[in-house]
Amino acid sequence: MKRIPAAVVLLALAGGALAQGSYPNKPVTMVVGFAPGGGGDITGRTLAKQFGDYLGQNVVVENRAGAGGNIAGAYVARANPDGYTLFLGNVGALTVAPHLNSKLPYDPLRDFVPISLGVVFANVLVVHPSVAAKTLAEYVQEANTRPGGMPYGSSGVGGAGHLAGELFKLVAKANLVHVPYKGGGPAMSDLLGGQVPSLFASAPTAVGPVKAGRIRALATTGPKRSASFPDVPTIAESGYPGYEATNWYGLVAPAKTPKDIIERVNRDFVKALNAADVRDQLLSHGEEPTPTTPDEFGRFMKHELETWGKVVKEAGIQAE
Repeated sequence: MKRIPAAVVLLALAGGALAQGSYPNKPVTMVVGFAPGGGGDITGRTLAKQFGDYLGQNVVVENRAGAGGNIAGAYVARANPDGYTLFLGNVGALTVAPHLNSKLPYDPLRDFVPISLGVVFANVLVVHPSVAAKTLAEYVQEANTRPGGMPYGSSGVGGAGHLAGELFKLVAKANLVHVPYKGGGPAMSDLLGGQVPSLFASAPTAVGPVKAGRIRALATTGPKRSASFPDVPTIAESGYPGYEATNWYGLVAPAKTPKDIIERVNRDFVKALNAADVRDQLLSHGEEPTPTTPDEFGRFMKHELETWGKVVKEAGIQAE
């Protein structure tokens, strides 16, 4: 047998190492679980340019809407674990869905590896001008006297808007009727058109129409007032102390993605979150940039899974 020179073997090994170390050498896809115009889409596109600049490749936002982000979650869970398909997941898809769907085609802790938390923010209850209510108390009164109850839209079953609405329905004893959409964008379109009278919307989706005077904001769902809506009280301030329902987006990759790729993506995603212009844009949307390490985000996801599991059970929230 002809012997292969040691120099050739070393060169081949070095070439393999260089190939592995060349990530990324093509565009990276960041999947969001909602239609264009919603909070996840706005957040992803706000981050994509700067994130891509740091990675040295284009970051392409891909919308795979439906089922409160679960369709996108299932897609990314099955993707090649090579760092080129990432999921900007939301609280619903990553920590609520397992408590609502016994046949969920992925397990958030088993099928994903955490990269970093992205942003945390409150939702906002907004109403069409046809709704007479100017305050949260008047909204509850109108809901309880309206034939059939007050419909409210959300970005999808199990999403932050749905959870916020069901929690409020529970604590306020309000006759609210959930109307799920395939994202905050379509829900906001129907609110603006008068097809649905109220909506628990993400701050990024609502801020433009509220400032334009096309809809009214009655209350926000966080523990403190939103920077985007400083004159709008929280639900807790409005007679329901202790009420809190925040939303968040975080970046994950398919399980078995190599650790060195996870570390590289975390480094550049965190740099993008900390970039001054990106921070300003996110804050203007009412979102608080919240970068973490992969381990910190993993612990956060586990805590959120436990927390929302209790909420789903206590509130009696069911898949629709």
